[in-house]
Amino acid sequence: MLAFSIFAYLLANLGIGLWASKRISTTQDFVLAGRRLPLLLAASATFATWFGSETIMGAPTEFVENGLLGVIEDPFGASLCLLLVGLFFARRFYKMNIITFCDFFRIRYGRYAELISAILIIPSYFSWIAAQLMAMGIVLKVVLGWSLTYCILSSSLVVIFYTIWGGMWSISITDFVQTVMIIIGLLVVSAVLYEKVGGFTPLIEAAPKGFFRFYPDFTFKASVEYFAAWITIGLGSIPQQDVFQRVMSAKSAEVSVKATLLSSLMYLTVALLPLFIGLCGHHLYPESDKDGQMIIPNMVLQHMNLPLQIIFFGALVSAILSTTSSAIMAPSVVLGENIFKFFNPKLNDEQLLKIIRIGIVVITVVCITLAVTRESIFDLVAESSAFSLVSLFVPLAAGIYWKQTNEQGCIISMVLGLVVWLICVSIKTEYPPLIYGLLASLGGMIIGVLCFPVPAAKRL
Repeated sequence: MLAFSIFAYLLANLGIGLWASKRISTTQDFVLAGRRLPLLLAASATFATWFGSETIMGAPTEFVENGLLGVIEDPFGASLCLLLVGLFFARRFYKMNIITFCDFFRIRYGRYAELISAILIIPSYFSWIAAQLMAMGIVLKVVLGWSLTYCILSSSLVVIFYTIWGGMWSISITDFVQTVMIIIGLLVVSAVLYEKVGGFTPLIEAAPKGFFRFYPDFTFKASVEYFAAWITIGLGSIPQQDVFQRVMSAKSAEVSVKATLLSSLMYLTVALLPLFIGLCGHHLYPESDKDGQMIIPNMVLQHMNLPLQIIFFGALVSAILSTTSSAIMAPSVVLGENIFKFFNPKLNDEQLLKIIRIGIVVITVVCITLAVTRESIFDLVAESSAFSLVSLFVPLAAGIYWKQTNEQGCIISMVLGLVVWLICVSIKTEYPPLIYGLLASLGGMIIGVLCFPVPAAKRL
């Protein structure tokens, strides 16, 4: 019965994608839902985009093992990112009326900056997508008993089809349904476990000393690592196409800002539920700890009745599908709009839409390969955000708030930040490599401004 319910849910997503395809006539319809999303759809799309496998499967494992300090990156850093986007970026982006995040680089810095930003942003999604595909494969393997590779391939086909058919319309509508499923499913399971545990007091008393501590040791190294945890997703996911698409898909600038801020609040509150569920599972069924990322799914399968299993796995599949579809679409749009169109500016709208759809298939195939060769969902997501943090955040923020910046500074910043980060990762530096990469990116921008000053008359 559980397997049948999962199949029915996957088929329902395909049906929604096919229905939404009737609303697609232009690239803007496909990529930005015609910029007509109301507040609820825009907010739920942003929330569901981020509420993925790492939130339900990765973060609870980190929380059980390392306490609150282990999950600063997600959900707290992720909520910070959405808050900052709503406060400082959403309105400015919306008023530019562009399709991709990299279009900003073309307008602000020039064509070569656009191309380099596109080349950098596409691979930054590979780890993120792979994490979602891996998670979906693991879930289907547990429920259906198939091999992991076959489960990853099957779930990938479902996501590919409903994303190709309906684009942002399909994603937005399914995300709204999936958001409802996520919240109901997690609330119901949390309520049941709350009763079984006997409230919060037993959990607090059983937790080791310092488990709920929210601040680090007062040492320089601990403080740097704490700061790195906040900014990995908190700043690193700001320069991302999937966030940008949600900002641009709202029906007005005001709705865009409100939807992003609302999604930040939703994420911070709802994302605490999987942490609570994971802690309850650790307290009630300590033997489940050996299952790692499957601590919650296995606990639900072994100790919950069938209706609760259907509700929970419906929520879990919802979370992963919504994140996967958005993550696959984002780099595909950049591939068509900012790389293919760069070399062939005469591409018409129909050709561009075809290239984007082909890109969805190609990028998914690449990420399937990555998914079957990696193990940690949480690490894959962090890797993705760090990539964009060290190469794209400084040029983006400086381009909006620093008038003296120029194309040379942008390019130096992107390349230097990425190269320094990769070197630090390879030599395993004492402090988090992304700190060195971020400082190098900032230094590159300063070098560009000082060495290639822009005349005051030409500053934006």
